[in-house]
Amino acid sequence: MNVSSVNGTFTVAGTQRDTFTTAVTKNLIVTALCISINYINGTLIHTFRKHQIFYSSPRYILFIHLVINDMMQLALSTLLHIISYALYKISVPFCLILLIITILTTLNTPLNLAGMAVECYIAICVPLRHGQICTIMKTYILIGLIWAASACSILPDLFILLATEPLQFFHSKVLCARDFVFRSNYSQKKREVSHIVCLALVWLTLFYTYFRILFAAKEATADFKKARNTILLHGFQLLLCMLIYVRPMFEQGLLYLLPKQHSTIRFTAYVIVQIMPRFVSPIVYGLRDQTFRRHVTRYLLCKVSTSNHPENVTSTKHDAHYETAVTCILSLSVSI
Repeated sequence: MNVSSVNGTFTVAGTQRDTFTTAVTKNLIVTALCISINYINGTLIHTFRKHQIFYSSPRYILFIHLVINDMMQLALSTLLHIISYALYKISVPFCLILLIITILTTLNTPLNLAGMAVECYIAICVPLRHGQICTIMKTYILIGLIWAASACSILPDLFILLATEPLQFFHSKVLCARDFVFRSNYSQKKREVSHIVCLALVWLTLFYTYFRILFAAKEATADFKKARNTILLHGFQLLLCMLIYVRPMFEQGLLYLLPKQHSTIRFTAYVIVQIMPRFVSPIVYGLRDQTFRRHVTRYLLCKVSTSNHPENVTSTKHDAHYETAVTCILSLSVSI
């Protein structure tokens, strides 16, 4: 969302004004959500660091990468949101740095979730080969590939920008949003194509793995209804993350139907697409996981443990592999 301050009001992209009270309210909502979600995510990271049992599990490594990535994305997107109200325009180089990192972390989320789904599928459907396929080294390689794939999506926009914009553009100030910086028609068309390709690939991966996991859960647990509900919750969270690929078309459709509600539509889309997935992720993949929840509760509630929990520090390789293989199926059986 991009706004300017004019005579005590705020103009959104030059089309609609927010009153001072409305602008303050929106920023307070966004800031409060950012602080609350990042507090929970920070607690999850602290829990991960304190217990060695998580270090040997590819699933938890992917999860904590998702948490760190979402913290960066949420902090930067909130900063851009506040800057758009407080400063209106900022210098192009500074804006480029903020935008590129924000876009990278935003695109990382669905790819990371797809990787977690594949790891969970291997742990449940191919448990005997899980230790060979899902090693710690391969997990870090996968994380590197996730960043590389996201970079391949945004770097062409940067090259097009350098090739098409005059030098004075980089010494000017702009509304710091993707459409106002990467404004070439080539960039917009490339973004639409890349989003459609990523949307198709990620959804195919998720549909295949989750249906296979669901069938495996039906055979492995008597409480199939709880497993099904958990899969539906995962699907809802993934749907929110995937909205990033269809957000421009979604906004344009709503603006066509409600042309006078430009500010409300932009803000609502921002909260749903950028913030809500980061709220659901720690609940679905952290607090609902039995192993993680056992350790995170006392940190989340600021309780200090009086013991060192040595059993969490000394775990054998066999225990770690077994934990990796069964943790997904356990999470499917947790009641909503």
